[in-house]
Amino acid sequence: MDSNPHVGDLVEFFKVLGEPNRLRIVGLLAQREHTVEQLAAALGVGASTVSHHLARLARAGLVTSRNESYYNLYSLQTGALSGMAKKLLAQAQPAHAPDEKEWSDFDRKVLATFITSDGRIKAFPMQERKFRVLLRHVLPAFSHGVRYTEKRVNEILSRYNDDTARLRRWLVDFGYMAREGGGGKYWRVDKE
Repeated sequence: MDSNPHVGDLVEFFKVLGEPNRLRIVGLLAQREHTVEQLAAALGVGASTVSHHLARLARAGLVTSRNESYYNLYSLQTGALSGMAKKLLAQAQPAHAPDEKEWSDFDRKVLATFITSDGRIKAFPMQERKFRVLLRHVLPAFSHGVRYTEKRVNEILSRYNDDTARLRRWLVDFGYMAREGGGGKYWRVDKE
């Protein structure tokens, strides 16, 4: 089971937009307001089909309508799209993004070499100094004062690299985290 509370919302969002005509309607409404008849003509489908798709988009909060004369004008709710984009990015990105001010030129060079654009470690360096940079990149995913099970530590570390055992062991060996004996709880240690 995924621990992210937005997963259900994201699944529903993609189900709604997964239908090609609904996606085309969103594209047309992104340009300007349309009536059902205008959308039907642009898509080459019946008005009842467009009405069905608009109802589904409205339930998802992506479309609203307003009366004008004898017609309903439909418009895209860009705020709903922005909200979903934020939820999606929160799901896709690691728990933190390194603060540029915290990194030296050397650190930035190491990160550029060994970290993908989404924050994952693509390879491990041979030099300890470079490896410590990667550990400091991972460390902010762990909160101060929280004790983590080994399973939870592995879940967090898997966002960065599949070799969670190596990362977990080296976080402890280099003093960034401590653990209870016998693989018990893990917690973050302040090195400053």
